[in-house]
Amino acid sequence: MYRQHFGLQEHPFSLTPDTQFFYNSQSHREVLSTLLLALRHSEGFIKVVGEVGTGKTLLSRKLLASLGEQYITAYIPNPYLTPDELKWFLAEEIGIAYSPELPSYQLLKDINARLVELAKAKRQVVLVIDEAQAMPRETIEALRLLTNLETEKSKLLQVVLFGQPELDELLNRPDLRQLKQRIVFSEYLQSIARKHLPDYVNYRLKSAGYTGNPLFNRSALSLLYSASGGVPRLINVMAHKAMLAAYGEGADKVRRCHIERAIADTGESRSLGRWLARRDYWLWPSLAALAAVGIVVPGLLGMTL
Repeated sequence: MYRQHFGLQEHPFSLTPDTQFFYNSQSHREVLSTLLLALRHSEGFIKVVGEVGTGKTLLSRKLLASLGEQYITAYIPNPYLTPDELKWFLAEEIGIAYSPELPSYQLLKDINARLVELAKAKRQVVLVIDEAQAMPRETIEALRLLTNLETEKSKLLQVVLFGQPELDELLNRPDLRQLKQRIVFSEYLQSIARKHLPDYVNYRLKSAGYTGNPLFNRSALSLLYSASGGVPRLINVMAHKAMLAAYGEGADKVRRCHIERAIADTGESRSLGRWLARRDYWLWPSLAALAAVGIVVPGLLGMTL
């Protein structure tokens, strides 16, 4: 589409969680550092909560890519599993061959033996669970029991839970208090701050091969933040649509008017951004009418849209 027009090698605002586009914002950097430190010290359960679209999946991929060879990792993108499915998933990831005839108690015994073997070989096993708020209550209990497996000095299995705020509501249930008490670190992933939005956009563009001057002007970025609230997924969706709009009219820059079109096409955009975009539609024609009678402040209509 617009890659050749803007001199790009890839689409900069794809929603695919590609670690090449991981932006090291303060919140993401601090959470990643905490995760790496906690895993290095075998802390057991770690929880990361963030609103929809704040980059939890990308952060989990970055975490997995940052762990060294001493770690054996298992990643569950969809945790809607039965307790037995969870155990078998872990078993296969640590090298236990699947056998449907194996009873559950024997499977748990084999998992424990394999984890002890790996610990003796200085290998740490990390289970990363995305969208953990969707995990059934029985499966959460099975997960807690799995983390009971430990030596006198360290946990044999470490678990990182990534989830939406509903995860906190789930863990506040009285019957899950034992698991909640085992969470050593609990982090909250923040959105991109307004002052860092230009850096975020420019970083994504540069990572996609862009080498020119800033592609989005300041007015466009200001409206983009108002419409996205700094949520990376919304930023990406509307920035992509705005670039399509700019490409469609042969523009070499993304301006405020292109962001306005992206907002109009994005139902999830924030109400402030939609209001500002609608205001522009009636404000500028009115200013043009005032200019015709010579009562507009000089230079006001020269603002770049």
